Amino acid sequence: MKMNLPNKLTILRLCLVPVILIVGMIPMNFYLSCFICAVLFIVTSITDMLDGKIARKYNLITDFGKFLDPIADKFMVIGALFVVLYKFEELRTLMIFVILVIVFRELAVTSMRLVVSTGQNIVIAANYLGKLKTVSQIVFICTVFLEPVLQFVTLKIFNSFSDHALEYRAGGIVPLTYLTMAFTVVMTVWSGINYILGYWKYLDPEK
Repeated sequence: MKMNLPNKLTILRLCLVPVILIVGMIPMNFYLSCFICAVLFIVTSITDMLDGKIARKYNLITDFGKFLDPIADKFMVIGALFVVLYKFEELRTLMIFVILVIVFRELAVTSMRLVVSTGQNIVIAANYLGKLKTVSQIVFICTVFLEPVLQFVTLKIFNSFSDHALEYRAGGIVPLTYLTMAFTVVMTVWSGINYILGYWKYLDPEK
């Protein structure tokens, strides 16, 4: 089967998900592993941005792309979240809650898309809240991976210029991680409610 460039990028995004999972779970230096996972996830996220832009610009939108692109997006985010769940013990309880919120939201919206598009022949397009939700999730995951690395590097630089060496403990204070986590939960719930309220009128309980 011959595929256009946007579909190839979508396939690449799907293929990168198990790579992130493997890199995040094999034994190696914690900070190196976090950095590699962050780079891989950023590359994966860039393919998400590029495939849609290229498809729209060059009129390369296909049914295959419409089907696979949202699936690849969900695998990308949820796969990376499982790596976070595995690597960051101090975040594990909160991450279980975050993953449940994201999975429940995606299942609810995807089910509504399927029912509405099949029964009412209406296409539910992604709105700005949905796009902001995706961006917030990407920023959150990148922050989780990179914040401890940046703190570790900053401390190393400080210690090289200071007579009073400080130690960095993995799992210490990560304020940006908690802030972006809270924001992504809010956006995930808000965008999900927005979709459900906007298209609830198309759901007929008698059918």
